[in-house]
Amino acid sequence: MAAVTAEALEGGFARPVFQTQAVFRVLMAALAEPARPLPLPVEAAPPAPLPPGLGAVALTLLDPDTPVWLDPALAASQPVRAWLAFHTGAPVAAEPMDAAFALVVDPLRLPPLAAFAQGTAEYPDRSTTLVIAVDRFDTDPSAPLLTGPGFEAPRRFRALPERAGFQDQWAANRALFPRGVDVVFVAGGLVAGLPRSTRLAPTE
Repeated sequence: MAAVTAEALEGGFARPVFQTQAVFRVLMAALAEPARPLPLPVEAAPPAPLPPGLGAVALTLLDPDTPVWLDPALAASQPVRAWLAFHTGAPVAAEPMDAAFALVVDPLRLPPLAAFAQGTAEYPDRSTTLVIAVDRFDTDPSAPLLTGPGFEAPRRFRALPERAGFQDQWAANRALFPRGVDVVFVAGGLVAGLPRSTRLAPTE
């Protein structure tokens, strides 16, 4: 278990029940309205390189029963590991396939989506939810066109920077539905959801 230091004790939610509920409501709304950036209540101050937004989501979703996979940048940080251990109690999964959640701060080095738990036909919910820190959201006309449940109309969206081949991997992930991973992107004080039901709209 990561050592408990003064740094690990600080930076959590000051009002855990209220703040956890507030963040959880936004996360559910983001997954119900995919690819629509929403303001995220960010009142956490985790140690670097874990961004505050990602820290707030971690405080909301993680607990002792939810193994979390940390990308190499986070896994190499003893302060981050200690902070997560103290505030959430979540065990760190050695492999992406063993994780209920994954925290990623370097999207360009994101493992293939297929490396994470996909769920089973009987239990599709036993899959990994990826929470990825990005620089910004792109909703310009050049961004991919997305559609599916939760869309009143197709919506353009891209989270940047984007790992090479992500769009092809996402199409393969969507083909597994109801299995497959869900993704939550965090950009500063904004969050956007990409549930497995979201599909790339056909290009014209």
